Amino acid sequence: MPSTRSQPPPPTTFSGDDGDAGKEVSAVTVPNPLQKGSWKHAAFHVATTIATPAAYAPLPFAVSSLGWPLGVVSLVGATLTTWYSSVLIASLWKWDGKNHTLTEILLVAFMLSFSSFNHLLTFIVYGLQGNWGYWSIAFFQQVASLGNNIAIQIAAGSCLKVSHIINLYVFDASRVQILHEEGSLTLQHFIIFFGIFELVLSQLPNIHSLRWLNAVCTFSTIGFAGTTIGVTIYNGKKIDRRTVNYSLHGSSSAKMFKAFNGLGIIAFSFGDAMLPEIQSTMREPVKKTMYKGIMAAYTIILLSYWPLAFFGYWAFGSGVEPFIVASLKTPEWTIVMANLFAVIQICGCFQIYCRPTYAYFEEKTSKDEPTDRTRLENRFLRLLFTLLYMGLITLVAAAMPFFGDFVSICGAIGFTPLDFVFPVLAHLKAGRNRSVQPRS
Repeated sequence: MPSTRSQPPPPTTFSGDDGDAGKEVSAVTVPNPLQKGSWKHAAFHVATTIATPAAYAPLPFAVSSLGWPLGVVSLVGATLTTWYSSVLIASLWKWDGKNHTLTEILLVAFMLSFSSFNHLLTFIVYGLQGNWGYWSIAFFQQVASLGNNIAIQIAAGSCLKVSHIINLYVFDASRVQILHEEGSLTLQHFIIFFGIFELVLSQLPNIHSLRWLNAVCTFSTIGFAGTTIGVTIYNGKKIDRRTVNYSLHGSSSAKMFKAFNGLGIIAFSFGDAMLPEIQSTMREPVKKTMYKGIMAAYTIILLSYWPLAFFGYWAFGSGVEPFIVASLKTPEWTIVMANLFAVIQICGCFQIYCRPTYAYFEEKTSKDEPTDRTRLENRFLRLLFTLLYMGLITLVAAAMPFFGDFVSICGAIGFTPLDFVFPVLAHLKAGRNRSVQPRS
């Protein structure tokens, strides 16, 4: 029996009238000026979002926490699982004729009692049912997004600080101590400097406007991985191999805690809560463009993640630091270069993860006064809410600079359900309902 409440208008586009999920049919073709991205842009965005040095530099530490057999199985399994999850999410593009954020797409995994996603969203809009599901998914995505930006801002500040000390003092311990006693630049200062720079980048209008920044960030990912892997092997050969220990130390409970910590780090390293937002900027055919971009991005990820994780564990064993660059000692100039590559890449990753929050604020403010504000007023309003966002993230990052533990917590709470559980459930639900056309 149809609802007595008014329903939203039927979509102008829908997918799969004849059961072909890959074919997108448009009743009214309206060019979207934001959908300009190619598969290369998709690869840049996805690689920048996932393969940030702050995410995969802790992988050797994760392998050391799990031990060699379990560490290898977990890393390889996470790579294959998240690649498949990304493909599943990309395949749900406009499956009911509408653009959706990740929160809306994954919401179908919670609400299995409704016949179509259109009616599901209707019930949510009118508050009849389903609010708990929406806010549950929104909670996980916000934990992932905010937690990611806090963690990578801590990592960026740490990299800038290390580069500063190496450049000025070249690991002269006595002068570093004098610098500290004189009250010079601390980690919190560099976190604030990075936050100010991100505030400037936040004035760019949308994800597509970041394409060239993310291209540079993708090459920085390759540069960081290549430099760090090379320097890791170099340092590993200089170490007396008889002093490297690969054993898991501590009691059974301590080993279990380390194992869960390692699994959380691996989940964080493959985190991608922004794929639908990226896909909404791709040109037609959207699905094929996104598939190619995901494949190219995961090629970069595989070539960066696996060698660094395995060589890092080989070089330093169970004594590897949570951020592997901290384990490297020489040559100093390569360490500076690796840290700078990391900072450049983190700039783009940070922007990708804050864009949905910015879009939400812009959507809410544009509904209030869509035509009354001038362009200057809109820019001022954008500056205001980006300033609030950056101020909050920077404050939290500066107040709790515990990188390793924070990464594992965010990975466990935010990225594990978003990357390993909900995409499969959402795809199964969409497959059952794909033949059901939305009703007006």
